[in-house]
Amino acid sequence: MVSSIMRRRAFACAWLFILPALPAALWAQSPESDLAAGSEGLAKQSSHFNLLDFHDEDLGSVNYEDEKDRFSVKFGLALLAADYTSFEQDEESKQQVGNQQDEFEARSLRLIVRGHFELLRRWNYKLSYEYKGFDKDYGEGDWAASDFNFSTELGPRAGKLTIGKMKESHAYELVGDAANLPHPERYLSPFFRSRNVGLQLTNAVFDERATWAVGWYNDWWLENEDFGDSGNDFAARFTVLPVWRGDGDRYLHLGASVRYYGADEGMLRYRGRPATNLGPDYVDTGNIPGDHAWHGGLELLWTHYGFSVLGEYIGAELRTRDGSNPYLDGYYVTVGWVLSGEHRPYDRQAGYARRVLPQHPWGAVELIGRYGVVDTDDGIAEGGTMEGWWAGVNWWATNRWKFSVGYGDIDLDRFGITGSTRTLLSRLQWIY
Repeated sequence: MVSSIMRRRAFACAWLFILPALPAALWAQSPESDLAAGSEGLAKQSSHFNLLDFHDEDLGSVNYEDEKDRFSVKFGLALLAADYTSFEQDEESKQQVGNQQDEFEARSLRLIVRGHFELLRRWNYKLSYEYKGFDKDYGEGDWAASDFNFSTELGPRAGKLTIGKMKESHAYELVGDAANLPHPERYLSPFFRSRNVGLQLTNAVFDERATWAVGWYNDWWLENEDFGDSGNDFAARFTVLPVWRGDGDRYLHLGASVRYYGADEGMLRYRGRPATNLGPDYVDTGNIPGDHAWHGGLELLWTHYGFSVLGEYIGAELRTRDGSNPYLDGYYVTVGWVLSGEHRPYDRQAGYARRVLPQHPWGAVELIGRYGVVDTDDGIAEGGTMEGWWAGVNWWATNRWKFSVGYGDIDLDRFGITGSTRTLLSRLQWIY
């Protein structure tokens, strides 16, 4: 295993390589939308597909916008109706995490209300409430508010200001909508917090060939904590498109992000599950006495028609009370191939790719493979090391229906033993 010092040096060299490719991108990242701007022409009507779905005009009839464009309401629903996961473990794995049971789960149900209103200036709003969502933070119940924010454009140079509960601007897996990622579950979740309360500025610049986002976050008043005991988080993310060809069916995305993770009540913690939402945390450092941690992330997404490679790395250096300052990190590489040639439309205002929009009546089939490692073992951090691969098939049957099945193998090195867990995950998904 590579030493923490070597990993620090390699990460620093990678940053020196990528930063010149991120020009002074300090001028618009849009709110999450159903489709990437410019890709609306790829969305076929529901009647085009062999699988029955709601007609677009019927779904849109529940929305409202006044004649003078002073107020609007748009309702949304993200539903992952069925997840079924089966497990196969060796005895070492059962000693580490217990005996995992095959189980059906209603993976996520998110109700969304968004729109705009006029109050001195134009404001956009987004409210969402979800059940067991991808973006649910630890400690929350099955139902939790995932978004409650307001945003307004400050100008072409200053960008957009967002206030309220939102995603932190760190890590490709987090910034994008999890239901539209090629792989079924986020892998680097130990290194980011899904939602936090604060202020964020975002912008897209250089003819939308680059984006930037910066934010400050602290949720002391929601968690009923003293401000001094609640950790302050700061995050910034920069992306650039050095390659853009055709109608966006060939592109190269590069990104870099930093995050300052302030300790809550003097404690830092990193934990995460494997490629399934069921079962306990496989890696978990427990509470580590410390003041803060610095995270750095690198992103790459290359798309060439139906073929894509998505890779991401995050390193975290902790500032602990004993001065040992452990270094934790993780990475993954996901390769995808849409057999009929469709690509993921890239949102140049947000800096990530959205879901596949099938062009054929029978939909689009996507083959996926992923390999990743999460290492939370260094010094006083004894959270374990998780290494695994996953292979699966996504069938994008319509613009909203998706069926997927995948097989994964996770090796966990923890508690002085190495255990192996194999999973088979099937999913039925519908999004509006």
